[in-house]
Amino acid sequence: MVQSLNTKIDLTVKATAFTGLSEYGNIMIGDKAFEFYHRRDPRKYIQIPWDEVDYVIASVLFGGRWIPRYSIQTKKDGTFTFASEDPKKTLKAIRVYIDGQKMVRSLGFFDVLKRAFIRPKKK
Repeated sequence: MVQSLNTKIDLTVKATAFTGLSEYGNIMIGDKAFEFYHRRDPRKYIQIPWDEVDYVIASVLFGGRWIPRYSIQTKKDGTFTFASEDPKKTLKAIRVYIDGQKMVRSLGFFDVLKRAFIRPKKK
């Protein structure tokens, strides 16, 4: 069994981790780390200490009324994508430990298209 990095848990919520296949489990946000534990298999877990978090990227739709998923970009291990039952509550709990400058919105569909056509292509 894996040992939690946290000494105090602020929020526990049901979630999905998108790691190739969808993994269902619980997210635990505490004083030391962001943790995801698989519902059935104790060997499948993700632990991200707060000092390893580079950015938290949220997909915001309909003017902030719906957040389907969010990603945590780490300094060394890449990006992990999650969806939870109450994403606004989850992101507010993360904001306690992460600076607001590191929490950003992802680009929308039209923003991606605009960047593709406005930037000159390099060969």
